[in-house]
Amino acid sequence: RFGFRKLFVLLRKDGREWNHKRVWRVYCAMKLNIRRRFKKRYRPQAPGCLVQPIRPNQAWFADFMSDALAHGRSFRTFNLIDDYNREALRIEVDVSMTAARVLRVLEQVASIRGLPEQLRVDHGPEFTSAAFVHWCESRDINLAFTQPGTPTQNGFIERFIGSYRRGALDAWVFMDRQQVREETEPWVTEYNTVRLHESLGDGSPRAFLADRNQTDFLVMAGTH
Repeated sequence: RFGFRKLFVLLRKDGREWNHKRVWRVYCAMKLNIRRRFKKRYRPQAPGCLVQPIRPNQAWFADFMSDALAHGRSFRTFNLIDDYNREALRIEVDVSMTAARVLRVLEQVASIRGLPEQLRVDHGPEFTSAAFVHWCESRDINLAFTQPGTPTQNGFIERFIGSYRRGALDAWVFMDRQQVREETEPWVTEYNTVRLHESLGDGSPRAFLADRNQTDFLVMAGTH
């Protein structure tokens, strides 16, 4: 589900010298050229346009999604990404997701990654609860709420959720939540280390972060 262009770049990085016409013929013969559905786009509204952060932890995006197991029982996932390098910081899977559970996940991620400067969320009850708002205020995190009915104001994570649904949830028939977690973990690893992003110069999120850290180190070393 990477798409033809991403797969072609991966093949070139792997040392394959086939031209794009040959790869396209094989791609079509394998029935991989699935037609994509595009939704009608609306003009974005306030509170502001999405901009590319210039450093890690400048802006995290969070959102929920729902799905169902084979026997019909629903489950939810809490999705968290750092928009600087499009890295998936966490996908938490369970039947329900309370504000306390969300805060526990954020604490766990922050203990490794550090706290974000801004957290962009919708008006879900987990994000508008007093406990969640107080947690953000006590840590000087700017809580940016999107307007109701305007998912484009949180468009980066909406795109990430679509990738996760197509690449993992729609690819399997799950019998229990543990299966969902077992398939989600390798998908997140692949997303962070293999999947290419045009906005990152055809690099993976982890590779982009490593390159930027190396560049910053060399710049700092050159000033001394």
